[in-house]
Amino acid sequence: MRILIAEDERDLNDLLKKRLEKQQYSVDACYDGQEALDYLEVTEYAAVILDIMMPKADGLTVLKSIRKKKKNIPVLLLTAKDSIEDRVIGLDLGADDYLVKPFAFEELLARIRVMIRKSASGGAQTNIIEIADLTVDLNTRKVLRAGNEIELSSKEFSILRYLALNQGIVLSREKIEQNIWNYDYMGSSNVIDVYIRYLRRKIDAPFEKKLIHTVRGVGYVLREEK
Repeated sequence: MRILIAEDERDLNDLLKKRLEKQQYSVDACYDGQEALDYLEVTEYAAVILDIMMPKADGLTVLKSIRKKKKNIPVLLLTAKDSIEDRVIGLDLGADDYLVKPFAFEELLARIRVMIRKSASGGAQTNIIEIADLTVDLNTRKVLRAGNEIELSSKEFSILRYLALNQGIVLSREKIEQNIWNYDYMGSSNVIDVYIRYLRRKIDAPFEKKLIHTVRGVGYVLREEK
C-alpha cells in the first residue's frame, strides 16, 4: 500500500517516512502543498497524511482539491494547533481524522489502519465488532462478553461503540466527550472517567482479562493485551 506524506518539517517528514516503510508501506514524501497536489495527479494512494500549515498550498487547500475531484482517499490531518476551529474546518472539508502534534507514532499507525480498513469496506462500518471475547453489535446494540449479554445504558453503549470503532487507538477524554456529547471539552469535567468506571464494572470486572485500559496522562483504549 502506498501512502503520501505532505509535511514541511523535514525531520518529522523523514522520520515518518522511515518508520512507515519499516511497517511495509510504500511512501512518497513531499514538503509543500503544491508538491502534494502534483503527486496526487499521477499516483493513487491508500491514504494521505497532510500537515495543515505548509508553504505554497496549505493542507486544507490540498484536502479541498482532493474532495473536489471526488477522490475518496482517506486523509489524516496533522496540526500543531489544538483548536476546535481547525478540527471542525478540516472535518467539514472531508478529512477522515486528525492528530495534534506532538503525537505517538503508534497512534498514527493505528489511525492509518482504521482509515484504510474503512475505505476498503466502502466507508461502511462493520456491524459486529469483536475484541477478544467481547462482541459489540452496532445494529442491535447488543453487547456480549464470553457469550453473556451485558446490559448498558444508552450513553455507556455510545462510549463503548466509539472505543470499539477505534480499537487499539488511545482516545483522549477530549475526543470521547466531543464525539459523544458534541461540544468542546473544557478539561474540568470527570464525566468520561465516571462512565469508563461504569463500563469497567460491567465489561471487565467479572473477567480475568481486562480490555479497557488507561494510558496515564492521555486517555483510554480498548484493546486485547497479550
